[in-house]
Amino acid sequence: MRIRSAVLAGLCALVPAAAALAAPAVVSTSTTVARYTFEGTTADLSGRGMTLRVRAADGGTVRYVPHGTGRAVAFPARCRTGVTTCPRAILEGGDDADLDPGTRAFRFGATVRATPEQVGTGANVMQKGVATTESQWKLQVGQRGRPSCVLVGRGSTRIYLVRATVRVTDGAWHAISCRRSGTSLSIAVDGTTRGTTVVPSTVNIGNTLPLRLGGRNLTTRSDQFGGAIDDVYAVLG
Repeated sequence: MRIRSAVLAGLCALVPAAAALAAPAVVSTSTTVARYTFEGTTADLSGRGMTLRVRAADGGTVRYVPHGTGRAVAFPARCRTGVTTCPRAILEGGDDADLDPGTRAFRFGATVRATPEQVGTGANVMQKGVATTESQWKLQVGQRGRPSCVLVGRGSTRIYLVRATVRVTDGAWHAISCRRSGTSLSIAVDGTTRGTTVVPSTVNIGNTLPLRLGGRNLTTRSDQFGGAIDDVYAVLG
């Protein structure tokens, strides 16, 4: 009995060790390539991106506003229909190769606060590229207050879009995330997936245009975002 007990004890001691050896280590291949939190600065915190600069027209400017224990950046009110002169401002980076994901997995997003008036007929939160030029990835908020993610591949003007099933224009803060992985493009709002669509794995995204927040350009029809933005990021992998 003592011999049998000793053998059983030895076998039990070996089981956890064998299980531990069989479990492969989890290795993360994700790399944060841009991160902005706007704590009084527009510098990139990832160590890989570029400092954003303010571009403005007709006296426009961006402001730092409270968000939780920190700050966020707020943009001028949208131009009214038919108005040819109104304050406008966007934040612009540079043509950063790290923000050209090609066909790789890519995730980007921001935390936003907006009302229907600050979005209007549609507003661009963040983007790199233009749908009709080279390629594009973009996060926007539509007329009905529902955010969406957009991808356009090189050599094509076909738009791949996934729109969330919930609105974010209630004046409260909402975290919005876009994720492209394999043949899937999904959007999440406040940590919950709110939409998914299929994107061919061959869709290749890369362009020579800058990262822009708050609008696609400085014209009066630039899809201005008139709300506030915080916690902007982009992740490869």
